[in-house]
Amino acid sequence: MSGEFEGLVAVVTGGASGIGLATALRLVQRGATVAVLDTNSHVEPPLRGYRADLRDRASVEDAVRRVAHDFGGIDILINNAGVSAVGTVEESDDDNWTRVLDVNVTGIARMTAAALPWLRLSHHAAVVNVSSIAAMNGLPRRALYSASKGAVMSLTFAMAADHVGEGIRVNCVRPGTVDTPFVANMLRGFDDPEAERRALDARQATGRMVTPEEVADAILYLASPASGSTTGIALDVDGGVTHLRVRPSPGA
Repeated sequence: MSGEFEGLVAVVTGGASGIGLATALRLVQRGATVAVLDTNSHVEPPLRGYRADLRDRASVEDAVRRVAHDFGGIDILINNAGVSAVGTVEESDDDNWTRVLDVNVTGIARMTAAALPWLRLSHHAAVVNVSSIAAMNGLPRRALYSASKGAVMSLTFAMAADHVGEGIRVNCVRPGTVDTPFVANMLRGFDDPEAERRALDARQATGRMVTPEEVADAILYLASPASGSTTGIALDVDGGVTHLRVRPSPGA
């Protein structure tokens, strides 16, 4: 199935690094033309970078228009861009709540709304949103981030219901903790980043963080024309966090 995206145009938000970059590269390898929308629009060919700020509707709409003009349309949208937040409800002020929800949730709505006129013209339209295990698992000091990713999951199901009749499939992935620059930046806020990294590895039943490529492969499954009957689902790529309760080895 190395060429199942041949002739299709994909847009990946937050595609300059981490999960987004891994997904963009995987899409190119399988035949897609890929536009990366990011605040950092510098990407290597054959990727094509477009600067966009998900907090600004005019910026999003302009970037989407330019992509559709340059490539003749849009078939696939990967809503990957997001920001992190660490803390309890006491530790996050109103400005932080506004910022995170604006990017992680409303940003997806802005981006999808801008792309919908083009997705409606595609015979293989697909939207994949990046949620998180935080949507379904209580994680310490992740109140705001969890709220945003739970909203992404709920938004996915609502969007899938709204647009299934138009031939547009909408799904999401729920990654576990992924070893990306996004996580590395978050770890810098802890007193002992290395101890926190070990704890993040141990949280997965597999004993390690998820790789960006593993999440990318799940995203490609949901975006692929071969998955035409898959819509309105949340696919876990979480190293077993959500459903496994593994007993520690004796002596551990």
